Amino acid sequence: MARPRIAVVNSKSFGVYTDAIERLSSVGEVVRVEVPKDIGSAELAARLKGFHFVVASVTPRYSREFFEYNNSVVMIVRHGIGYDNVDVAAAEEFGVVVSRVPGWREREAVAEHTVALALSALRHVVRSYIYVKAGRWGERAKFIGRELPNLTVGVVGFGNIGSRVAEIFRKGFGARVVVYDPYVPPERVRELGCEPVGRLEELLTQADVVTLHAVLTPETYRMLGRREFELMKEGVIIVNTARGELIDEEALVEYLQKGRIGAVALDVVEGEPIGSDHPLLKFENVIVTPHIAAYTYEALRGMDEAVVEAILNYLGGRPIDGVVVLPKNPRKLKL
Repeated sequence: MARPRIAVVNSKSFGVYTDAIERLSSVGEVVRVEVPKDIGSAELAARLKGFHFVVASVTPRYSREFFEYNNSVVMIVRHGIGYDNVDVAAAEEFGVVVSRVPGWREREAVAEHTVALALSALRHVVRSYIYVKAGRWGERAKFIGRELPNLTVGVVGFGNIGSRVAEIFRKGFGARVVVYDPYVPPERVRELGCEPVGRLEELLTQADVVTLHAVLTPETYRMLGRREFELMKEGVIIVNTARGELIDEEALVEYLQKGRIGAVALDVVEGEPIGSDHPLLKFENVIVTPHIAAYTYEALRGMDEAVVEAILNYLGGRPIDGVVVLPKNPRKLKL
């Protein structure tokens, strides 16, 4: 009897630390597929011809053209929270189910990494270590930091991760926390002792630390640009563990050159992965980690479990936790 075929596309971590591959192999044929991050949609559709399920990473993009050219895929499961590389409107039109890892699976890991980046920037952890390695211990007076109880942290996006970040800064460090999220009731923000603001501009003018946790949409694309940098306090710390595309990097480089920004700590960069010649890497006050915020054993285990459960639940006709698109007229699984 024919079995469904499952493609694990561009995900280096899926199934490496868990038995996810073995569990999926019990119901179908699992194949790892590596493609260029900028592969054309028609070529991608051809590479995935005959596969029924796709375990998708942050790349490549699954565009409308992909769904037009590929008629075998019935479900795309993102091995992560974000699904901005999937044209969900086209998926629904062509009857393809789309799901993602529910946000709570990565909540603690990404929140902790966010705080680690912020602290590293505030206390010059990376820069001072580089100086020590270079035999420049005596220059330690360059690295005077700030204490969080005296600072205002601005949290942009108050979902699973943003709310946890706000909680840690407010309850763990005693910082004043202001929150901008037009989709969250103000009373929910106040429950954690944080202060809601109605406009992004209000947050930017008050915050000593700005941390991004917004979903990438056409509205949030490059939500921080020249106008926003101009509104920020001089010496502001900017942290981003959401999506690189939330920041206009050309403008960011410009304001770093002007000395207006105290430090930048990023786990995500537009166009990632980036090379060692990236313009941001020439600044001493920039920290970049390679999109590892969710890389804890606990989070990776939870992400793998969510993906496996989504596919097994699809096959069993059960509800799917994390479903993004559930078409009215789904494609038939053709074995």
